Amino acid sequence: MDTFSRSIETARAGEADHSGHVGVEEDLSDFEFALMRTFEGFARWQSECLGLVSSLSASGPEITLLNVIRMNDRPKTIKELARVTNRDDVPNIQYSLRKLASSGLIRKTGSGRGGVTYSATDEGLQVTAAFDAERRKLLLQALEQVPGVEKRVGEATRVLNILTGIYDGIARSATAQRQT
Repeated sequence: MDTFSRSIETARAGEADHSGHVGVEEDLSDFEFALMRTFEGFARWQSECLGLVSSLSASGPEITLLNVIRMNDRPKTIKELARVTNRDDVPNIQYSLRKLASSGLIRKTGSGRGGVTYSATDEGLQVTAAFDAERRKLLLQALEQVPGVEKRVGEATRVLNILTGIYDGIARSATAQRQT
């Protein structure tokens, strides 16, 4: 049984797991569950916020791609989109881009392996601007209720960026160690 599963089982049974760094391991398990719940809540929030400004039904990752395409108002390649969002599931990204293009929010230009870029259409610009306005209105208003939120969000961002590097590194190690 892996460490994560063992932590869950011992937590359910009310037992302490005495193998290794118990406190850190339990805290990390709790953190990972919170991170998963946060991701799902964030994706739901993105979908509902988009629903306020558009009739398009889109997933959180699709909305993220739309907003990343809009970033800095310059076209992006699939490679850039994958890098910025830390994704390696290019076929899923391509599916999402086709969906966004068929909805009229983005356009594909160029051809060939490296010459294809995606940019926001006029409708995409309007939707992302309206999305941003609703996001600011609702999210920032809700965050005003959290004492010291600016400092807390900054610190959380730093920790999450560090953990992203750690998870990416150990994922590469696990891949290298995987037996066929």
